[in-house]
Amino acid sequence: MRTDSTLSTRISGNVWLHYAFAVAATLVVLLIGHAFHPLAGNTVPYILLFPVTVCAAWYSGIGPSIVTLVLALTGVRYWFIAPTHSLRLPDAAQSIPLFAFLLASAAVIAMGETRRRHHEKLLQGQAHLEDRVKERTAELDAANKSLRELSARLLQLQDDERRRIARELHDSVGQLLAALNMNLSTVRTDIERLTKTAAALTDSESLVEEMSKEVRTISHLLHPPLLDEAGLASAVRWYIDGFAQRSNIKVVLDFPDDFGRLSSEAETAIFRVVQECLTNIHRHSESSIAKIRFRHFDGHVVVEVQDKGKGISSDKLAEMSAAGTPGVGIRGMRERLRQLGGDLEIDSSSSGALVTARLPVKELSCAADGSLVSNTSSSTAAA
Repeated sequence: MRTDSTLSTRISGNVWLHYAFAVAATLVVLLIGHAFHPLAGNTVPYILLFPVTVCAAWYSGIGPSIVTLVLALTGVRYWFIAPTHSLRLPDAAQSIPLFAFLLASAAVIAMGETRRRHHEKLLQGQAHLEDRVKERTAELDAANKSLRELSARLLQLQDDERRRIARELHDSVGQLLAALNMNLSTVRTDIERLTKTAAALTDSESLVEEMSKEVRTISHLLHPPLLDEAGLASAVRWYIDGFAQRSNIKVVLDFPDDFGRLSSEAETAIFRVVQECLTNIHRHSESSIAKIRFRHFDGHVVVEVQDKGKGISSDKLAEMSAAGTPGVGIRGMRERLRQLGGDLEIDSSSSGALVTARLPVKELSCAADGSLVSNTSSSTAAA
């Protein structure tokens, strides 16, 4: 069927080719029949011409088929029916096979035309279906693009809101607590002779100091000011020190001294990945140690976070790899990196888990006046 369709397509590209094919095939068969007529008798031309008529009806259409039939009947009468080389009507006995050939050929031509029209309708339907599929595919691509843009916008708004809350806590509540602590210290000095009151004031000062520490910790965890002021290296070291004290998990950090500054979006994304990975290690891995390694590789920043815990189950790991329904933290990390052209890989075994984040970046270096200057690197999309 595929061969027939291909041949039909080639022949249908030119109308004159249809007629040329039909006429040439008929003439060739007539010449062959004429050459063998003395040996094979009067049935040879009908046997040879009928396949030509079928082929013309099947591939060339009704016009070339009629031309083939007329030419075949004329050639048979002229060369093969006595008296030869004459176009007079033959007698009744000689007309029977000629008429039978005419009826059979007409039936074949009618069937071929029916088949051709049906085939054209099928091709039109196929073309219409392909157009609909292309339209639906374009609509789906547009919807996916809108969803990605919305996800990126939501993540950006989340970071902006965290930055605003951290700034408000530091500028308002932190200042008020500092002023209250100063007032309490003054009062304690004035009434130090009153032991009970002094003890209560001392306890109050301790509570205020503890509250101040908690507010600063929450503010820094929401959005560390070091991330904007001193860069990723200082922010990561600050967070790791606090995490190790709170969780009793030893964290080994491998951070190159010549790592350099990155864009604000890239540093925020990498910091959130480290933060989420350490949180997951503390909650789920039961590991007593975590290793974090930063490095540059082929225009990318590669961050590896490894633990020595119980690992991730194969079912859960397969679910994460298939982009099914992993936790919010995993989705957030992947979405942050994907919006910046990066990706996230998770490998696990019975001896622990390894999370690898890759992100194409433009490095920033510090100029002489302390400002950041962009050094464009030839970043390509992550493999």
